Amino acid sequence: MRNIMNLTFGFFSCESSKMTAKAEMAAEEGYISPPPTLPSTPCSIHLGVHAGSMRRGSNVLSTNRGMVRERSRNRSWLLSSIITVNVLILGCALVSGSVFNNVKINAINLQIFLILLVILTTAWMMYYTIYTSREDHAVLYKDSHAGPVWLRGGLVLFGICSLIMDVFKIANYVGYLHCDSAVKIVFPVVQSVFILVQTYFLWLHAKDCVQLQRNITRCGLMLTLSTNLLLWMAAVTEESIHQTVVPPEDVNSTHSCDIRAPGGYSSCNCSHSACAILEKAYYYLYPFNIEYSLFASAMAYVMWKNVGRLVDEHNHHPLHFRPKDVLVGPAVGLVMLGAGLGTFVIYEVDVEKGNPGKRDTALMIHYVMNTVAVTLMSVSTVAGCAIYRLDQRDHVSGKNPTRSLDVGLLIGASIGQFTICYFTIVAVVGTGAKGHLNALNLAVSLLTVIQLCLQNIFIIEGLHREPFHEDMHQASVFTNPYVLQAQAHRDIHNLPGMFMETKPSPALTVPSMHVAPSAPSGSPLPQRHRLTWKRRALKEICAFLLLCNILLWIIPAFGARPQFDNTIGAEFYEFTMWVAVVNIGLPFGIFYRMHSVASLFEVFLTS
Repeated sequence: MRNIMNLTFGFFSCESSKMTAKAEMAAEEGYISPPPTLPSTPCSIHLGVHAGSMRRGSNVLSTNRGMVRERSRNRSWLLSSIITVNVLILGCALVSGSVFNNVKINAINLQIFLILLVILTTAWMMYYTIYTSREDHAVLYKDSHAGPVWLRGGLVLFGICSLIMDVFKIANYVGYLHCDSAVKIVFPVVQSVFILVQTYFLWLHAKDCVQLQRNITRCGLMLTLSTNLLLWMAAVTEESIHQTVVPPEDVNSTHSCDIRAPGGYSSCNCSHSACAILEKAYYYLYPFNIEYSLFASAMAYVMWKNVGRLVDEHNHHPLHFRPKDVLVGPAVGLVMLGAGLGTFVIYEVDVEKGNPGKRDTALMIHYVMNTVAVTLMSVSTVAGCAIYRLDQRDHVSGKNPTRSLDVGLLIGASIGQFTICYFTIVAVVGTGAKGHLNALNLAVSLLTVIQLCLQNIFIIEGLHREPFHEDMHQASVFTNPYVLQAQAHRDIHNLPGMFMETKPSPALTVPSMHVAPSAPSGSPLPQRHRLTWKRRALKEICAFLLLCNILLWIIPAFGARPQFDNTIGAEFYEFTMWVAVVNIGLPFGIFYRMHSVASLFEVFLTS
């Protein structure tokens, strides 16, 4: 008996060690595995003691593995964050230095740095794609909230526009090749390859929760994030230089001579006649390139947060887009969008003429249009917040990197628009707010501040509500099993009569919720419900706000600069300070509107 027990203990010890090793490997790679169990044996007392000690030892080992895993994750987060900070600060210094003519660093130096960075990032994305395709256990989980199809579709659209911009740049820079560096041709070529690879990479892997090579993956994703942010900074700086209008009385001042000319060609003639058209064309495509870099940065950040993450998907429900559910919101929004685009064209044409009278008229039309838009948007968001008070949906629970990033970007990007509005308010009030233009400028700034606050509250509240599930509101008909059982017993007792009678007995059913005679017995009857007034109202509001935010994105993104055309800001703060305020705050304000469009679409789907 003792030999049998020794063999038994030896067998269980060997098996438990194998199971512990497997569990340790699973914990190290991020797998979810149940704790090892022992088979029952006749020697229950001794084995129970042995199993208890093994269980306590397993808990200790599991705790230690969890602590080791946590420390490893914190170290890799720290390392990848250090890489990001260093790359971004160096890039910011090069971007800032390339703006001015009297600095030894020029646009060529910046582009060389970006070319090296882009090549390194492209190589890592190709390595990641090849590695994860060959390793079966590299990606065990997918975050269904990350990289929805509409976000990846927007990335593809902006990527196509960015590729067209690079083609125009290459054709334009070829005309200056005889008197300028070839780096200006190499950079758009390399950037176009980067856009193709990155779009493919994010389309396939935006939902990945990587479990292998976590340190390398985190560093690679932070490098991708840094590269996209630096490309965004470079594009914003180039467009800001192009859009900045120096007042005529300041042409001979020091600051106007320091800022380099747009495109960098002050004393170089193009060798073909299409240069002017190409340069104007690719400047109109800059907004799409800017949004592409920001979309890619956000998706790379979510992937970085999902590295090593174990995702529980049992509560996820697919969301569907049904345009026929709404009518009033899109109709009013399209009217506002059409009217706004009309006023934008008038504004651009009249301001371009340089006539002070036409410029003031264009500014007045612009201010009136924006006043109407932000007022209607504010009223809509107040109504939406009131409906939230009546909504019975629960708030979401659990951590979600995508939702946290959406809220953070929404609040952070709105700071840029807040900055411009408050600087304008102080300037107008400080000068006495004389004249109709200044009064309208003050009204638009105040209403925009209110609209931003209300819209942030509405979107954040909507993002934190559980999606509405239609399967919770289906009417069903179920068969009563007790009635069927009694019917079966009666049929058995009446077998002789059944052979004589050919007419079958009708099935007996008891409806559980609603009566639906045409439903088959024993199966639920799905019925399409009309939207409740609360759901429909929320969808109408989201659709209207979405279209209005598209309008407020288009106007500044494609060249409208009332902050410079109305000289009150430059006169109150001096031109240099006002240029810094506008050129730093406006890119964030433009991104805020596009990010609001994406967030409102998410709220529309979940309502």
